[in-house]
Amino acid sequence: MEKPTEAFYSDAEHYWAKIPPTVNGMLGGFGYISPVDIQGSKVFLQQLFRSKDPPGKKYALDCGAGIGRISKHLLLNIFQNVDLVEQNPSFLEQAKIYIGPKLLQRVGNFFPEPLQDFKPEDNKYDIIWIQWVLGHLTDTDLINFLEHCKKGLDSNGMIVVKENITSSGEVEVDKEDSSVTRPLHLLKSLFEKAGLECYRQLKQTNFPKELYNVYMFALKPKTVLCEPSLEIHNFNQSLQFAQI
Repeated sequence: MEKPTEAFYSDAEHYWAKIPPTVNGMLGGFGYISPVDIQGSKVFLQQLFRSKDPPGKKYALDCGAGIGRISKHLLLNIFQNVDLVEQNPSFLEQAKIYIGPKLLQRVGNFFPEPLQDFKPEDNKYDIIWIQWVLGHLTDTDLINFLEHCKKGLDSNGMIVVKENITSSGEVEVDKEDSSVTRPLHLLKSLFEKAGLECYRQLKQTNFPKELYNVYMFALKPKTVLCEPSLEIHNFNQSLQFAQI
């Protein structure tokens, strides 16, 4: 039976309200993977900056920012300014401490909003970074959110998505934190429905084997050809969020 959308979101909100505002809490007890995760993301961004029409380095947006782990260790080391959006206000308050006073001077805004309600300012961001949070959105809200993000991009701007991917080819549901993990073909079909193309794709390496495969995607408004690092066969768009 499909889980009502309102319960899907409220259950997730209640789950995260009980999680401690620490790196280990943000990463579900796998805090030790943070340096490897950041390094993989840095390599991916470096590839984007070497592309034909690279994004700028003026402003980034950290979506589902938690306590600011990605902002502190990645985005604020590259971009002049960073905004954070996170629905849990206590996480954002901790982010102001965790990021530290020196880097905090270059944080523009802390938006205490859920992603399904958030609309970035138009034409503002060079990179919109979305990591380990799209599983908390329904398919419809995911598409709508990416459409809003697309409008928030500056010239040559890109959306970077870093997400868990199932190897089963099916949507897998986590009832504890009220989230879903999607297969590669479904996630990419949602990108396409949002009017985005995959400009570059890279698999994260050196993660523990017990974790999901993790992929990074650089998305642009539909103007360029996809440059996949993995061939996709038997493309199937039939999976729906109703599998919850």
